[in-house]
Amino acid sequence: MGKQARQRKIKELLLSHDVGNQHDLMQLLLGSGIEVAQATLSRDCAELGVIRSRTAAGYRLIFPEENPGQMIRGLVEMEIQSIGSNETAVVIRTLPGRAHGVGSFIDHLKNPGILGTIAGDDTVLVIPVSVRDVRSIVDYLQTNLSKT
Repeated sequence: MGKQARQRKIKELLLSHDVGNQHDLMQLLLGSGIEVAQATLSRDCAELGVIRSRTAAGYRLIFPEENPGQMIRGLVEMEIQSIGSNETAVVIRTLPGRAHGVGSFIDHLKNPGILGTIAGDDTVLVIPVSVRDVRSIVDYLQTNLSKT
């Protein structure tokens, strides 16, 4: 089976099943007659933008929409504690263990003023393309991601 067909099947499985982790996804693929190595599955998930998100029922692998949906945005809103900045960068404080998901969500927004993000456990560093963009990035993030 080719890469495109395998990735279509991954998307189908994630949309039709509650999948908690890549091992569970690998078992579903195997049950569908698709044998895949862990490294290949990890690459496929990364290419598809699959993220592991916390839900009411526990952690789940989800396939986010091309334009991030309102549900994911709502989850990210609940994870953000504060958004601050200095003259050169923006710092977002999150709930413990949630910085990676928030950083990934920001990366998927593809804002042209954001060069990239670096996430720790409860802090995301947002690096602007230019220091002149810091204020507009803070405004953008507060408008799009924060309840405050």
